[in-house]
Amino acid sequence: MFILNQNNSIANHYLAELRDIHVQKDRMRFRKNLERLGEILAYEVSKQLPYSSASVSSPFGKVETPLIKDQPIIIAVLRAAVPFYQGVLNLFDQSDSGFIGAYRNEAEDEIEITLNYMAAPDLTGKTVIMVDPMLATGKSFLKSIQALKKNGIPKQIEVVSAIAAPEGIKHIQDNLDLPHRFWIGAVDDKLNQQSYIIPGLGDAGDLAFGSKI
Repeated sequence: MFILNQNNSIANHYLAELRDIHVQKDRMRFRKNLERLGEILAYEVSKQLPYSSASVSSPFGKVETPLIKDQPIIIAVLRAAVPFYQGVLNLFDQSDSGFIGAYRNEAEDEIEITLNYMAAPDLTGKTVIMVDPMLATGKSFLKSIQALKKNGIPKQIEVVSAIAAPEGIKHIQDNLDLPHRFWIGAVDDKLNQQSYIIPGLGDAGDLAFGSKI
Protein backbone atom coordinates (compact mmCIF):
# COMPACT_ATOMS: atom_id res chain seq x y z
CA MET A 1 0.00 0.00 0.00
CA PHE A 2 1.34 3.41 -1.01
CA ILE A 3 0.37 6.30 1.32
CA LEU A 4 1.47 9.65 -0.09
CA ASN A 5 1.57 11.76 3.09
CA GLN A 6 3.87 9.35 4.94
CA ASN A 7 6.71 11.29 3.32
CA ASN A 8 7.22 15.04 3.16
CA SER A 9 6.34 16.52 -0.23
CA ILE A 10 4.42 19.37 -1.84
CA ALA A 11 1.43 17.00 -1.94
CA ASN A 12 0.87 17.68 1.76
CA HIS A 13 0.09 21.31 0.85
CA TYR A 14 -2.61 20.14 -1.56
CA LEU A 15 -4.07 17.79 1.04
CA ALA A 16 -4.04 20.56 3.65
CA GLU A 17 -5.89 22.95 1.34
CA LEU A 18 -8.48 20.29 0.49
CA ARG A 19 -9.27 19.98 4.20
CA ASP A 20 -9.09 23.68 5.10
CA ILE A 21 -12.62 25.05 5.63
CA HIS A 22 -11.52 28.49 4.42
CA VAL A 23 -9.75 27.36 1.25
CA GLN A 24 -12.68 25.02 0.49
CA LYS A 25 -14.81 28.08 -0.31
CA ASP A 26 -12.84 28.43 -3.56
CA ARG A 27 -14.34 25.62 -5.65
CA MET A 28 -11.87 26.07 -8.50
CA ARG A 29 -8.93 25.66 -6.11
CA PHE A 30 -10.58 22.61 -4.52
CA ARG A 31 -10.93 20.97 -7.94
CA LYS A 32 -7.38 21.91 -8.89
CA ASN A 33 -5.95 20.37 -5.73
CA LEU A 34 -7.82 17.14 -6.43
CA GLU A 35 -6.43 17.18 -9.97
CA ARG A 36 -2.88 17.73 -8.66
CA LEU A 37 -3.18 14.79 -6.26
CA GLY A 38 -4.52 12.65 -9.09
CA GLU A 39 -1.42 13.46 -11.13
CA ILE A 40 0.96 12.66 -8.28
CA LEU A 41 -0.71 9.35 -7.41
CA ALA A 42 -0.88 8.39 -11.10
CA TYR A 43 2.87 8.94 -11.35
CA GLU A 44 3.39 6.56 -8.42
CA VAL A 45 1.12 3.96 -10.03
CA SER A 46 3.09 4.26 -13.27
CA LYS A 47 6.23 2.97 -11.57
CA GLN A 48 4.62 -0.43 -11.00
CA LEU A 49 3.24 -1.03 -14.49
CA PRO A 50 4.93 -3.41 -16.97
CA TYR A 51 7.29 -1.76 -19.46
CA SER A 52 9.00 -2.86 -22.66
CA SER A 53 11.91 -1.30 -24.53
CA ALA A 54 11.15 0.75 -27.64
CA SER A 55 13.42 2.43 -30.16
CA VAL A 56 12.78 6.17 -30.51
CA SER A 57 14.28 8.22 -33.35
CA SER A 58 15.57 11.67 -32.45
CA PRO A 59 16.94 14.17 -34.99
CA PHE A 60 20.45 12.84 -34.28
CA GLY A 61 19.97 9.12 -33.76
CA LYS A 62 18.03 6.42 -31.99
CA VAL A 63 17.59 5.73 -28.28
CA GLU A 64 16.13 2.73 -26.46
CA THR A 65 13.45 3.85 -24.01
CA PRO A 66 11.24 1.82 -21.65
CA LEU A 67 7.59 2.55 -22.44
CA ILE A 68 4.39 1.27 -20.82
CA LYS A 69 3.63 -2.09 -22.39
CA ASP A 70 -0.16 -1.95 -22.08
CA GLN A 71 -2.02 1.22 -21.17
CA PRO A 72 -4.27 0.92 -18.09
CA ILE A 73 -8.02 1.58 -18.16
CA ILE A 74 -9.11 4.44 -15.91
CA ILE A 75 -12.51 4.16 -14.23
CA ALA A 76 -14.01 7.22 -12.52
CA VAL A 77 -16.70 6.84 -9.85
CA LEU A 78 -19.00 9.83 -10.50
CA ARG A 79 -19.48 12.63 -9.59
CA ALA A 80 -16.82 13.55 -7.03
CA ALA A 81 -14.10 11.78 -9.01
CA VAL A 82 -14.21 14.09 -12.05
CA PRO A 83 -11.34 16.51 -11.16
CA PHE A 84 -9.35 13.75 -9.45
CA TYR A 85 -9.84 11.53 -12.50
CA GLN A 86 -8.67 14.37 -14.77
CA GLY A 87 -5.37 14.41 -12.88
CA VAL A 88 -4.90 10.67 -13.45
CA LEU A 89 -5.85 11.07 -17.12
CA ASN A 90 -3.34 13.91 -17.52
CA LEU A 91 -0.58 11.38 -16.81
CA PHE A 92 -2.08 8.37 -18.62
CA ASP A 93 -3.13 10.44 -21.62
CA GLN A 94 -3.24 7.45 -23.97
CA SER A 95 -5.52 5.40 -21.74
CA ASP A 96 -9.15 4.52 -22.38
CA SER A 97 -11.65 5.43 -19.68
CA GLY A 98 -14.86 4.20 -18.14
CA PHE A 99 -17.42 5.76 -15.81
CA ILE A 100 -19.60 4.48 -12.99
CA GLY A 101 -22.48 6.45 -11.46
CA ALA A 102 -22.78 5.48 -7.79
CA TYR A 103 -24.61 7.02 -4.87
CA ARG A 104 -25.41 5.90 -1.39
CA ASN A 105 -28.83 5.41 0.17
CA GLU A 106 -28.67 6.02 3.89
CA ALA A 107 -31.04 3.37 5.20
CA GLU A 108 -31.87 3.12 8.87
CA ASP A 109 -29.49 0.30 9.66
CA GLU A 110 -26.78 0.50 6.98
CA ILE A 111 -25.47 2.31 3.92
CA GLU A 112 -26.70 0.89 0.61
CA ILE A 113 -24.94 1.68 -2.67
CA THR A 114 -26.94 2.18 -5.86
CA LEU A 115 -25.37 2.14 -9.33
CA ASN A 116 -27.35 3.94 -12.02
CA TYR A 117 -24.85 4.36 -14.85
CA MET A 118 -21.93 2.45 -16.34
CA ALA A 119 -19.90 2.93 -19.51
CA ALA A 120 -16.61 1.09 -19.87
CA PRO A 121 -14.43 -0.59 -22.54
CA ASP A 122 -13.35 -4.24 -22.60
CA LEU A 123 -11.46 -4.89 -19.35
CA THR A 124 -10.30 -8.44 -20.07
CA GLY A 125 -6.74 -8.91 -18.85
CA LYS A 126 -6.27 -5.17 -18.27
CA THR A 127 -4.90 -3.14 -15.41
CA VAL A 128 -7.82 -1.05 -14.14
CA ILE A 129 -7.27 2.14 -12.16
CA MET A 130 -10.34 2.80 -10.01
CA VAL A 131 -10.46 6.52 -9.19
CA ASP A 132 -12.54 7.94 -6.32
CA PRO A 133 -11.24 10.74 -4.08
CA MET A 134 -12.94 9.43 -0.92
CA LEU A 135 -12.65 5.76 0.11
CA ALA A 136 -15.05 5.54 3.05
CA THR A 137 -16.85 2.21 3.53
CA GLY A 138 -15.40 0.63 0.38
CA LYS A 139 -18.87 -0.56 -0.63
CA SER A 140 -19.13 1.61 -3.75
CA PHE A 141 -15.70 0.40 -4.90
CA LEU A 142 -16.68 -3.25 -4.54
CA LYS A 143 -20.09 -2.85 -6.12
CA SER A 144 -18.55 -0.91 -9.01
CA ILE A 145 -15.92 -3.58 -9.61
CA GLN A 146 -18.53 -6.34 -9.55
CA ALA A 147 -20.59 -4.44 -12.14
CA LEU A 148 -17.53 -3.84 -14.30
CA LYS A 149 -16.83 -7.57 -14.53
CA LYS A 150 -19.59 -7.71 -17.16
CA ASN A 151 -17.02 -6.06 -19.43
CA GLY A 152 -14.33 -8.67 -18.74
CA ILE A 153 -12.14 -9.70 -15.83
CA PRO A 154 -9.18 -7.36 -15.20
CA LYS A 155 -5.78 -8.76 -14.26
CA GLN A 156 -5.04 -6.03 -11.70
CA ILE A 157 -6.99 -3.35 -9.82
CA GLU A 158 -5.24 -0.16 -8.71
CA VAL A 159 -7.36 1.63 -6.08
CA VAL A 160 -6.56 5.36 -6.15
CA SER A 161 -8.04 7.71 -3.52
CA ALA A 162 -7.12 11.07 -2.04
CA ILE A 163 -8.33 10.20 1.46
CA ALA A 164 -9.32 6.81 2.88
CA ALA A 165 -10.70 5.34 6.09
CA PRO A 166 -9.13 2.19 7.58
CA GLU A 167 -12.55 0.49 7.51
CA GLY A 168 -12.90 0.97 3.76
CA ILE A 169 -9.42 -0.35 3.04
CA LYS A 170 -10.07 -3.43 5.18
CA HIS A 171 -13.45 -4.04 3.54
CA ILE A 172 -11.84 -4.12 0.11
CA GLN A 173 -8.92 -6.25 1.28
CA ASP A 174 -11.34 -8.77 2.80
CA ASN A 175 -13.78 -8.95 -0.10
CA LEU A 176 -12.11 -8.10 -3.41
CA ASP A 177 -11.31 -11.34 -5.25
CA LEU A 178 -8.91 -9.77 -7.78
CA PRO A 179 -5.25 -8.76 -7.36
CA HIS A 180 -5.22 -5.19 -6.12
CA ARG A 181 -3.07 -2.43 -4.63
CA PHE A 182 -3.89 0.84 -2.85
CA TRP A 183 -2.57 4.31 -3.73
CA ILE A 184 -3.80 6.73 -1.07
CA GLY A 185 -3.10 10.38 -0.35
CA ALA A 186 -3.82 10.01 3.38
CA VAL A 187 -5.37 7.35 5.62
CA ASP A 188 -7.52 9.07 8.25
CA ASP A 189 -8.66 7.94 11.68
CA LYS A 190 -12.05 6.29 11.22
CA LEU A 191 -15.62 6.50 9.95
CA ASN A 192 -18.31 8.20 12.04
CA GLN A 193 -21.79 6.78 12.59
CA GLN A 194 -22.94 8.23 9.25
CA SER A 195 -19.98 6.56 7.49
CA TYR A 196 -18.17 9.82 6.76
CA ILE A 197 -14.37 9.87 7.03
CA ILE A 198 -13.03 11.56 10.17
CA PRO A 199 -11.35 14.07 10.01
CA GLY A 200 -11.79 13.82 6.21
CA LEU A 201 -12.75 16.95 4.34
CA GLY A 202 -16.54 16.86 3.96
CA ASP A 203 -18.49 15.98 0.82
CA ALA A 204 -15.98 16.12 -2.05
CA GLY A 205 -18.70 16.25 -4.71
CA ASP A 206 -20.50 19.18 -3.08
CA LEU A 207 -17.22 21.05 -2.51
CA ALA A 208 -16.19 20.57 -6.14
CA PHE A 209 -19.54 21.22 -7.84
CA GLY A 210 -22.04 22.61 -5.35
CA SER A 211 -24.63 21.06 -3.05
CA LYS A 212 -27.25 18.66 -4.41
CA ILE A 213 -30.90 18.11 -3.52
